[in-house]
Amino acid sequence: MKALDQIFSETFSKVGITVNGNQPWDIQVHNPKLYNRIISGGSIGFGEAYMDGWWDCEALDEFFFRVLYHRLDKKMPKDLNTFIYYMKAKYNNRQTKELSKVVGYKHYDIGNELFEKMLDKRMMYSCGYWQTAANLDEAQEAKLDLICRKLKLEKGMRVLEIGCGWGGFAKYAAEKYGVSVVAITISEQQAILAREVTRDLPVEIRVQDYRDVNEEFDRVVSIAMLEAVGYRNFRTYMEVAERNLTKDGIFLIHTIGGNYDAKITDPWIDKYIFPNGMLPSASQLSKAWQGLFVLEDWHNFGSDYDDTLLAWLKNFEESWDSIKADYNETFYRMWRYYLSASAASFRSRKNHLWHIVLTKPLHVGAYQSVR
Repeated sequence: MKALDQIFSETFSKVGITVNGNQPWDIQVHNPKLYNRIISGGSIGFGEAYMDGWWDCEALDEFFFRVLYHRLDKKMPKDLNTFIYYMKAKYNNRQTKELSKVVGYKHYDIGNELFEKMLDKRMMYSCGYWQTAANLDEAQEAKLDLICRKLKLEKGMRVLEIGCGWGGFAKYAAEKYGVSVVAITISEQQAILAREVTRDLPVEIRVQDYRDVNEEFDRVVSIAMLEAVGYRNFRTYMEVAERNLTKDGIFLIHTIGGNYDAKITDPWIDKYIFPNGMLPSASQLSKAWQGLFVLEDWHNFGSDYDDTLLAWLKNFEESWDSIKADYNETFYRMWRYYLSASAASFRSRKNHLWHIVLTKPLHVGAYQSVR
C-alpha cells in the first residue's frame, strides 16, 4: 500500500507540480503531517496548514491555477466537517438579515487601512476593466465609467446602489454624471469612510439591509454584493430591485459567477474570508428574475479579475510592513492564500465576472449594449 506522501506526490506530478521541487509553483512541505491534515480536514485543513506554515509556495497563484484547471480540488477528501457545512448550507438560510451581518464585521470591518493600502485610489473592492488600462487605478475608473454608460445615467436621476463598499461608485456617479445616490452597506466601517469621501455630494450612505428599501429610483446598481445574497434569497433580491425601480429604469448587476448551480462556497473561504457567501450560476439568476425583468445584456470579462487580484496582492505584499503591527503572520499568510487562490479561480475559468443589464417588461425602447 502506498504511503500518503507518495500518493499526493504522484497526484501533484500529473499537473506539473513537484513536491519540494525547484519551480516557483512547486509546493514545499515543511511538516510531514500535512497529508494527514488534508485527509482529515479537506479544504479547511489544507488552507489552515498553509496559515500555520506547514507548507509554502513561491507562486501560490500558479500552484492554484494548476490545481483548479485540472480540477484536483474536486478530488480533495470530503471530511466530516465539510459534510456538516454542506448540510447546513443546504437546509438553512445562511443569509438572513442577522446572518448577513457576519461578513460585515468579519471581513469588511477588519480595518480600513488594510483596504486603503491594497485597493486603488477609489477603493473599489471589485473587478477592474483592463481593456485599455495600464494600471489598477485606470482599470477601476474604466469599470466605473463602463457601469455608468451601461446604466445610461443622466443628470438628475436618482440611483440606488445595493452594497456600496467605501463609496467609490457613488462618488464617481455623482461627480461625473450629476446623479443623486442612495447607497447601502451592512458594514459600519465602510459607511464611516464612504460618508467621508462623498461629503458635499448628493449621496446618502445608509447602514441598511437591502430587503428594507422601499422607494423609487431611476436606476438600481449592485456591485460585488450578489455573492453575499445566497441562493435562497436570489428571488427576493430581484423583487427588491424590481419594486424600487421605475418602469423605464435599468438594473445592473456586477457579480462573480460560477459554472454550476451551487449552494455553498469553499469551506476555507467561508470560514476565514466571506462567511455565508456563495457564487451564483447563470441558471440560478435567470430563474430568479423570470417574470420580473427582461435580459438586455450579459457581459463576461472574468479574465480581468485575474489582473485585478494580482494587483491587490502586489499592493498588499508591498504595504505589509506599514500595517503588520495591527495583524500577525498568520493573517498575512491567510490573506496571501485568499488573493492567490482567487486569481487562479478566474485564470482557470472556474469563476467569471458578469455584468448583467436588466429592464422591466414595460421599459420603452430598445436597449443598446455598451462595451
